[in-house]
Amino acid sequence: MSFSQISSKLQAELKSNNPKVIFLLKKSPGLAFSTINEIATEVGKKYKIKISLNFPERGKIEDYESYGTENIGFVFQRDPKSFPIPRDAIKSKALELLQNPQIQDAYMYEGKEGVRVMKPNYRLDILPASLHIWGKIDDNIRNFCDWLLENCYEVKPGVDGAFNEPNS
Repeated sequence: MSFSQISSKLQAELKSNNPKVIFLLKKSPGLAFSTINEIATEVGKKYKIKISLNFPERGKIEDYESYGTENIGFVFQRDPKSFPIPRDAIKSKALELLQNPQIQDAYMYEGKEGVRVMKPNYRLDILPASLHIWGKIDDNIRNFCDWLLENCYEVKPGVDGAFNEPNS
């Protein structure tokens, strides 16, 4: 399953629940937040991925038309500390697809690795177990995330994700 396919399903599910969310927003933004993320969680379960929506700016939760198009987190696995491909391959693909973003190593401690990709209007935090998109998702970001899901997170198109529940 590609990022594009998963995010399209997420957007469709959120849109179909707009009346409920709009009602909850008027009643309690906190309750609306919980409901939005319950919907995202249910969509993610279908692909064995944990999905969450974030609202980093005050009042952003009221922009229900943008749900699923920005500020999304995907969690794929629990404990890996390194990528299954060289970190430089991720950086190289980001340069190719995202039109010269700023790229830096991130979260490099305790044997862990990560990559942060930034431009003035977005930030991508790419970690071995998760992908966090901060900002609006455009076609370039979508294409890069499609590549990441297939090559870095090993979620192949048409195949369920690789999320494994931790042992209890």
